[in-house]
This record gives sequence, C-alpha cells and structure tokens, in this order.
Amino acid sequence: MRSRVNLDLQSSESEIDMTPMLDIVFIMLIFFIVSTTFVKEAGVEINRPTASTAEQQESTGVMLAVTADGLIWLEGNQTDVRMIRPKLERLKIEQPDVSVMVQADEEAKTGLLIKVMDQIKLAGIEQVAVAAKQAQGAH
Repeated sequence: MRSRVNLDLQSSESEIDMTPMLDIVFIMLIFFIVSTTFVKEAGVEINRPTASTAEQQESTGVMLAVTADGLIWLEGNQTDVRMIRPKLERLKIEQPDVSVMVQADEEAKTGLLIKVMDQIKLAGIEQVAVAAKQAQGAH
C-alpha cells in the first residue's frame, strides 16, 4: 500500500505546469501590440497631383490631407488650420522623430497648403513630405 502512494505522488509531480509559459506568451503579445506602428490614413479621399519625379516612400507617422473644398483632415479628423500646430506639438512630445505626409488635392488652394506647411514647420517638425502620384511611364 505504501508503494501505491509513492506512485500517485510521482505521477502528479511529472505534470508540466503551463501557467508560466502562457504568462510569457501573453506578455510578448502585449509588447508586440503596443510597439507596432499602425498605418494611419488621412481620413478622406484625395485626388493627388501627378509628378514625374514622384518616388515611392515608406509610410510616415502622421497623415494630413487638404481637400479641394478647403477642408483639412489630420489623422482621420477634420480640423482647422489653427489647430494643426498644437496637435502636432503634442504628437512631437510623444514621438520626437515624427514625420508628416501632406496629401493635398490637385484642386486645393495653394494659399491653404502654404498655411498648413507653415503650421507644420512652426510645430517643430522637420520631416515633411507632399504626396503625389507617379506619372505614367516614369520610373
């Protein structure tokens, strides 16, 4: 009878406890979700102008769009030109190396585009790009 008790103890000790491994897997999952950069859209359809010198670029941090009817969209939300600078300054605090991609409709007013670019520069962001479509036949 005594040997029977020992066999029961040995079989229960040989089981593998999966809890620590699951904890590590969940911690890694949370880390990857938090550290992943998601693609951000401007929030509105823009008819970009065509340029023969346009180049393909990686996705940038902040998308800003200027529509043909003079509306400004920043990260999917419509905003006023005066609110661009404070919003970008807040983003720059969170991400010091943030960059901005400006998508201006080819029918957008140049004066509004200049005001938008000015607000971006005043926010202290140096990396600014303006989106364009590649011309047909361009490399």
